[in-house]
Parts: sequence; structure tokens; C-alpha cells
Amino acid sequence: MTAIVRSNSTPQGSAPTGANSAFPYINRELSSLEFQRRVLFEASDERNPLLERVKFLAIFASNMDEFFQIRVSGLMEQAQAKAAPSGPGGKSATEQLTAIRTRAREMLVEQSEVFERICSALSDVGISIVEYDEVPEHHAILRQRFTDEIYPVLTPLAVDPGHPFPYISTLSLSLAIRIEDPENGEERFARVKVPSLLARFIQVEPNKFVRLEQVIAANLDMLFSGMTIRETHLFRVTRNADLELEEDEADDLLLAIEEELRRRRFGDAVRLEVDRAMPASMRQILEKGVGVHPEDCYEVAGLLDHTSLMQLASLDRPDLKLASYSPVVPVRLEPPDEDEPADVFGAIRAGDLLVHHPYESFAASTQRFINQAATDPEVLSIKMTLYRTSGDSPIVRDLILAAERGKQVVVLVEIKARFDEQANIEWARKLEQAGAHVVYGLVGLKTHSKTSLVVRREGSALRRYVHIGTGNYNPGTARLYTDLGLLSCRPELGADVSDLFNVLTGLSRQRDFRRLIVAPMNLRTWVLSMIDREASHARAGKPARIILKLNSLVDPACIAALYAASQAGVQIDLLIRGICALWPGLPGVSDRIRVRSIVGQYLEHSRAFHFANDGRPEWYIGSADLMERNLDRRVEAVVPVEEPEAREKIRSLLDVMLSDDRRSWQLGVDGTYRRTEDLDGVPGTIDTFETLKARAIASVAMEAATPRRPHAGAGSLDPRA
Repeated sequence: MTAIVRSNSTPQGSAPTGANSAFPYINRELSSLEFQRRVLFEASDERNPLLERVKFLAIFASNMDEFFQIRVSGLMEQAQAKAAPSGPGGKSATEQLTAIRTRAREMLVEQSEVFERICSALSDVGISIVEYDEVPEHHAILRQRFTDEIYPVLTPLAVDPGHPFPYISTLSLSLAIRIEDPENGEERFARVKVPSLLARFIQVEPNKFVRLEQVIAANLDMLFSGMTIRETHLFRVTRNADLELEEDEADDLLLAIEEELRRRRFGDAVRLEVDRAMPASMRQILEKGVGVHPEDCYEVAGLLDHTSLMQLASLDRPDLKLASYSPVVPVRLEPPDEDEPADVFGAIRAGDLLVHHPYESFAASTQRFINQAATDPEVLSIKMTLYRTSGDSPIVRDLILAAERGKQVVVLVEIKARFDEQANIEWARKLEQAGAHVVYGLVGLKTHSKTSLVVRREGSALRRYVHIGTGNYNPGTARLYTDLGLLSCRPELGADVSDLFNVLTGLSRQRDFRRLIVAPMNLRTWVLSMIDREASHARAGKPARIILKLNSLVDPACIAALYAASQAGVQIDLLIRGICALWPGLPGVSDRIRVRSIVGQYLEHSRAFHFANDGRPEWYIGSADLMERNLDRRVEAVVPVEEPEAREKIRSLLDVMLSDDRRSWQLGVDGTYRRTEDLDGVPGTIDTFETLKARAIASVAMEAATPRRPHAGAGSLDPRA
């Protein structure tokens, strides 16, 4: 029987019932927790392969860590400052924290129950996490491994008048130890950090594991020689990880970020997780030592820190994972033979190319685009924005190669990308050493747009090629996240992206673009005007519809505009993966709005916009969600999709997601999410992933059989375009 984890609790506050009621707005923090519940469901769903369930459990834990590091820490700062409630909803930080703590504890219980069921299922297929005491036959060899591999990296830290309470690093596992001196009977407290560089699960037999912390606890006599170990318990501290940077006061942004990263290690504690068996006296020592209130101490049954389960999820058991899938290569990007790579520039000249990752190959499209630009002697310049990329990035290596070959390479490296700051700083320095021009971003703004520009000499003219996407230039996440990217050489798009880079690298104050929609210049105005246009069509009895596929929807002005459009008669479908503050289905307010969330094998990361426009439909993709930060405090880029074939691809994608009944959830008028299959009363059969995979394969076969004509819109570089 499938275990169901359902979002049954009503979001903070009550739903308004009429158009004249208070602004209907679901609290964004609680909506974020509801998304985490949907992730946790995937770990509980027995239809998912077993190791996929293990992976989802690890993802859930990692998401919760980040939620506390960023969102909860911010609320705590507001509560400490006694800040007045701001924004729609009017809930104070203290009220939000109270609701978060209640729900987080409920989810901890669900998490532990799911873990127990997964462990039982793993045992049935020959994979087990056993207690140290259950394998006495392995104790001798484990003690030897402790001596050789673990003991040298351990540092016991006592707490007494001569030893103050030690600093506990964020998200690290530690053993709290009660020690007795046999000579005088005095009891002491000590802490031993569980090394994060060592594997959490130690294999003692094929697919049989014991926990690292239990091996350490069983051999503490080597660390505390002559002392009596009375008890040991595991704990973990989460600290504030949000950077507080006064950019306008920084002389050197890179150095300021590096200094702030050092400070991040010593952020205030916002959560203490402890083994449920830990006695109150030891818990009080920890609460005082790390500086958290008892209400921010969370007791955990079973395994503490589920993020380490990624180690088990990576086991070589293909029978317990989803069948491997190789992304297809669009026909226009297929190499002519094994020894000759595809000509991406020629494919783009034949017409705009929309690629959908991971169903279509990132390596054969976006990555190949940059690789060809780096090696093509006719390419004069490459410009790119980098928000997040992989640790061993082939794209950055190609940019370095291009710079070394004398091409003009300009890279905006966003060193304020949260949790990727250090990696981005390192890439920025390597690019600079190779001769690339590196820009670190704009003061007060994060550059989140996914844009590339290649300038190529073709005969006596120059031509611009661009890539504008929804996802990062990261080959790793391109296999795990769904994203869209547009490759084009339309003159007006080339001119727009050129102008955008002039804004990013120079002192241009340009606000208007030909076809590109850019935040913070005009994206907010554009979104509101497009929604209002659909409302005007509906009031005039003309075809009107809006479909938005986003990661998050929280901006109050956009939500208010969508409510007004619903009241004007516009049918609105919102595919919001994560946070959605809009309240659908309210009579007289939002009764024409439907909200769905898809949570499945891939992270639904792409953003797409559709407006019916009185029978002249328009389609757009871009990097922006409808959040105040995206619209007002980030550089974002949204691009119209005009090629009929590309439009059809987006339409097909949205249709599949709106019909999915296997992975989808629907947000109801009571403010709760329910599985579509539960609402329908039958098990789901339409799976977004499976359907889009099949369509990707079919579209390649169809394209291979259809001759193409060159695209008439491709043109040379004309500064007047």
C-alpha cells in the first residue's frame, strides 16, 4: 500500500470569500513548506524505484536545511528587531516562526516514518543500515579502520572552566558525550565532530552498512583514555547563511564577498537538531552553548541528517532506479559523421532552435554552441552571463580556450549566487588569468539572466548568434532540471543581447529593447500590461487565456493583476512548481484560476509564458519568476518565441503538464494541495516525464523525415537593427 503524505493543513489565515475582502495571499514561507511536503511525498510513494525514494528523502532534507539557513534566519532577525509586519497577509515574523516550527516538527515525524519504511524496503532487497552492536563479528576490523582512517582526523573538545563551549560549524554532525572521571566521580561534557569528508555509511559486507558516528562512539576510549564514557548522542546545528553585504560601501566587491563568506561560517544558530533519546540536561547544555531557544531545538527519531542518504542513492543497483535515459540530439544538431562535429551556426541560420533539456541534449546544443565558438577562427567575440556552473565546467574551459586564442571573451560571473559564491570566485580568477574580461555583477542587483552572445565574421559582414535560456550553463543540472533555451541569429535579438551586455559591463542606462524583456528595466511593466491586455480582451468578449509556468509566484502586484483578470473573465492556468502565494478558486476573486504543481523525476525549472491575445497567441521563455526579487532586484531576460516549430514545442509541453495526473498536485480553494489522482479517484496514468521523453524521441524522427527551408529572418550584424 502506498504511503500518502498529504498537505492537509490550511495555510496561515483564512481565505477571503468575495471580491471586496482583504487581499487574498498565502504566506510564502508556509507555501514553501508545502512544497517540501510534496517532495517528501515522492520519497514515500512506492511507485517510485526504491533508490529514487532515497534520493528524494535526501533532497527534502537538503531543502529544509536551506530553508532554515535563509528564510527562517531572516524571520528571526525581523523578530529580534521587532519589525512591523510588511507585505500582504500582515503576519508578524513571530507569528510566522510559530507556524513554521509547528509544521517543521510535523514534517520531521513524517520524515522519520518514511525513512523507517524505506529502510525496511531496502532490507528486503539486500541493502541494510545496521546498528554497530548488531555486527560484533566486524568490531575488530572496524576498530582497526577507526585507528587508521578516522582517529587521526578527530579532535575531542571538552567543556569545563578551562575549555569554553566550542564553536560548532553549520550543518556538521557532532557527538555530545557525557564523561566521568573515575578518580573523583566528576562528570564532564565533550564534543567530537563527525568528519564530513568521510563517508557517512561504512560498508562491512556487500550492501551492509554501519554509521560512521556509531563507529566513533564505540571507540571513544582511544580519545578519552582513562575516562568512563557514560553516554553519547548525536546533534547538528544550522546557522544563518544569508550574506549581509553593503555593496555600495565596498571598494572591491570580490574581496567583500570573500570576507562575508568567512563571516557566514560564524552566523547565528537558527536550529538545533538532537537525537530524540538525548536527556534534557544535555540538550540544555547544547541550547545554551550554541545559543538557541528551546523552541528552536528539534528532536529527531532515527537517522539525523538525511542529506547523507545521497551516498546510498548512488549505489550501483540499476534495478532500484529509473531506467537510464539518453537525451536525444535534435536532427539539425546531429554530426554529419563520427569524426566531424555538428555545425551549430549553420543549424541556427536555418531557423531559431528551441531546445528542451534534459529531454534534448545540453552537450549537443548549448555546450556545443560555446565549444564551436571557442574553436572557430571566424568567431571574434564571446560574451556570457554565468550564475551557477559545474565544478569542472566544460563551458568555462571553452571560454578560457577562446581567450587564450585571442578572441574577445567577456564573462559576467555573478559572485553573489547563493552557496556558489566561492566556486564562482575561483572560476572568475581562472578566466582573468586566461585573458578574459570578467565583470562581477552590478551593485544592488544579481545577474540571473541566462544569455550568451557570439559575434562571427561571415564574408564581408558580421553576424550575431545568441542563446537565451531559462537554466544555468551547468552540464550537471542540465541532466537533472527541465529547462528551455533559444538559439537564434535574428538581428533584433542579437542587437538586444549586445545592448544588454553593454548595460552589464559598461555604464549604459538603456531601458528599452527591441524584442527582449529585461528586469529590472521593463519586465514588471511588461508582465502587468500583458495580463491587463488579456483582461481587456475578455471584457470585450474576445479570446483570452493566460498560462504561466514558473518556479514561484509571490509578487503582490502580479497576483492582484491575475485576480483582476480572472474577474474580467480570463481563464488562467498556473503551473507553479514551488511557492505560490496566489489563492485560486475564490468566488468572485479567483474562480477562473487553476494552480498545479509538478514534482517528479526532474526539477521543473523552466519558465514559460503564454497569452492568447485575441487569437494571435504569444509565447515567451525566460529566466524570471514572478517574485519581487526577480522583477526589481535582479537582471533577468525574457524572450519571445516566434518560430512555429518552437511555439508548438512549448504548447505541447504546457498541454502535457496541464493533463498530468501522475505527478501533479492541485491547489484548492481551502489553500491545500491535493494529488490530482486523489481528486480524480483513480491512479494517475499521464506522466510528464514519460510523455515528454516519448515526444522528444518522436519529434526527432519526424524532423529527420521533413525537409527544411532556410530561415529568411537571419541577418548580419547591423547596429541599426
